Amino acid sequence: MVGVVWLLNLKPAPHGLSIIASSSGQAGYDPNAPQPAVATPSPSPGASPTPTPSGATGTYTGQPEDAFYGTVQVRVTVSSGKITDVQPLQLPSDRARSAYISQVAGPMLRTEALQAQSARIDIVSGATYTSNAYAQSLETALQQAKLG
Repeated sequence: MVGVVWLLNLKPAPHGLSIIASSSGQAGYDPNAPQPAVATPSPSPGASPTPTPSGATGTYTGQPEDAFYGTVQVRVTVSSGKITDVQPLQLPSDRARSAYISQVAGPMLRTEALQAQSARIDIVSGATYTSNAYAQSLETALQQAKLG
């Protein structure tokens, strides 16, 4: 009975996008969002789950990455070996749906990167291509900072 009541109280995310846990086992972004089974990407070769503090400071631009519906590119700000900001330079926006997904997923991916302090971020359900490309661009920026 308790299980039925619990299921009836679940509410989907209003925008249809949510972060799902990746192989890192981190908690999802929206605990009330449905959690469909989604394949998660393998980390880039040489990627570490957490960066090693190297004292790196500066701004690093990742490589542009193809997200099928457009290009994703990020710029990372690092201070004393810690990621302090991630800004998208490019996100898919050619189609209305792509622009909407980018508008919703972009802040979620930024939050994930800041929390993870690495490119091993959780995938945003409904924005898989964008999430994968974001992580790849982030990884190339962190490699420049000697954090990836």
